[in-house]
Amino acid sequence: MEPQLPYGVTDGVATIVICQPAKRNAMTEEMWRAMPPILDALAGDPAVRALVLTGAGGTFCAGADISSLNGPPGTAEAAQGLAVAAEDALAAFPKPTLAVVRGHCVGGGCQLAAACDLRFADEDALFGITPAKLGIVYAHSSTRRLVSLVGPATAKYLLFSGELIDARRALATGLVDEVLPAAELDQRVAEFTRVLTTRSQLTQAAAKEFAAGRADRIEHWAAQARGSGETTEGVAAFLEHREPRFEWTPPVG
Repeated sequence: MEPQLPYGVTDGVATIVICQPAKRNAMTEEMWRAMPPILDALAGDPAVRALVLTGAGGTFCAGADISSLNGPPGTAEAAQGLAVAAEDALAAFPKPTLAVVRGHCVGGGCQLAAACDLRFADEDALFGITPAKLGIVYAHSSTRRLVSLVGPATAKYLLFSGELIDARRALATGLVDEVLPAAELDQRVAEFTRVLTTRSQLTQAAAKEFAAGRADRIEHWAAQARGSGETTEGVAAFLEHREPRFEWTPPVG
């Protein structure tokens, strides 16, 4: 099977699958390049309320396809640039994102998972960031994102050593949000993403920007809240003991 990133949308949830089973879903240069346009298309689809990123079969992603790094000077830096562009596009996706991790989540795979808003994993998942095994300087933006997620001590442990950690340790450090038995993971993801699709997109969009450290849009979001009717609907639904019908949608483009 050729390396690819198949994707689709079901019940408001977009799913992208990292697919290169012959190499444990390692990302090729073509796959890195394909990621941002796919994300742009899904971001512009009003039917999409949340995004799931996962891997084919029993592996999330073993990182970059190492064969793509073997070339003249500058090859590895160019490949890293593609990976960072894909990571940044994922981090900037305007709706909630969830990495669903089975098996190995290593190197560039862990980079992609860290760029998602949340990460759910099965009990057998393994995580690692391995540039020190290859003599690669990990990108500044990727390093800062990792530090903000797990703190400087754990980030240094992962980056200095390249060692893998199991799902329970990943949960304890904040790298993972939930760990479940393999047989229960799909059901939990389906339940949680259904919840995400019923919540206020206004709340989610503003929270995502604020959590990323943006302070220049406070008035923007206050104005959006005043004109949206979301709070009125949410309070009315609570008092009437019914599910809210939130109608605010993010502008396209």
